[in-house]
Amino acid sequence: MSERNVAIVTGASGGIGRAIAEAMLAAGHQVISLDRRLPDWTHANLEPVLVDLFDPKATADAARDVAARHEVSHIVHNAGIIRPNLIEQVTPDDIAALSQLHLGAALTLVQAALPGMKQRHFGRIVLIASRAALGAATRTAYSATKSGMLGMARTWALETAAHGITVNVVAPGPVETDMFHEVIPQGSPKVDQLARSIPVGRIGRPNDVARAVMFFSSRDADFITGQALYVCGGASIGSIAL
Repeated sequence: MSERNVAIVTGASGGIGRAIAEAMLAAGHQVISLDRRLPDWTHANLEPVLVDLFDPKATADAARDVAARHEVSHIVHNAGIIRPNLIEQVTPDDIAALSQLHLGAALTLVQAALPGMKQRHFGRIVLIASRAALGAATRTAYSATKSGMLGMARTWALETAAHGITVNVVAPGPVETDMFHEVIPQGSPKVDQLARSIPVGRIGRPNDVARAVMFFSSRDADFITGQALYVCGGASIGSIAL
């Protein structure tokens, strides 16, 4: 079995995706970044691919191209968007768009890489969901599609385990990224309020998530599949003040 690792990381131009890509590059992986934006950073083993993952055809074309040129060993589907709205303002388009981005794009990428993974009897698939999969106000489309990742990953884990492929989910809590600050502006007192509500007392950092992804991505993690790891400082548990 080849020890060469080639990882597709979606949304690697910034935030959590960048942290994941940098961790993989530091571990010696070649990284293919799939994103609507070119990264503003470079690395000798980083290959940026511009693609709009909201577009099913563009996603399929990019997935086929990458799988034809590389022996893809790892897929980390990190790209995501929130579209926060109360129930009254949520539209069917919100559900459809986030379903394509969070679920459809993941399926397309895995389908393209799966024959090679099966042939080499090795693969690591990590889906980046969210603590919001457990429910969060104003997150109808986001929570629905992120929770869908959990069922999808468990199903894929059952279908691929005999082929040396593992499928797991990392579900971050609040992490300070540009997307986070689109919802809570930087410097807002809500940031400190949110930090105080998290049991460990702080907002997450992109590297917190990257370390969890690297754990699931290891070749030694071959007895761990179909699992969801909440990287949330205890926010998925909650606390009761007495």
